[in-house]
Amino acid sequence: EVAVGDALRGAKMFQRVNTPVLGIVENMSWFECPHCGKPSALFGTGGGERLATELGLPLLGQVPFYPKALEAADRGEPIVVADPQSSAARALMSLAANVRAATPSPSGP
Repeated sequence: EVAVGDALRGAKMFQRVNTPVLGIVENMSWFECPHCGKPSALFGTGGGERLATELGLPLLGQVPFYPKALEAADRGEPIVVADPQSSAARALMSLAANVRAATPSPSGP
């Protein structure tokens, strides 16, 4: 709930200064056991959805806590390259597609 409150204050601040917010991303939504693959909600559930609803914004994605992503990052390798079939990589690819869809196209010649 503390993280939801922080994110709410941040979003409200952006609204006050007329900075568009595309949506909400819930980070560390769950931890996937490396042995059995079972997800565990370490920090509760539904915070991102509640925040998105309260702000009238889309929930763009939920990204799991995935320790191998940290290890890959330390090697300079994105998890979408290091372990593209992982739940974290799939969540990030989905998030990227949602951000792209929510981003207004630049007008040009």
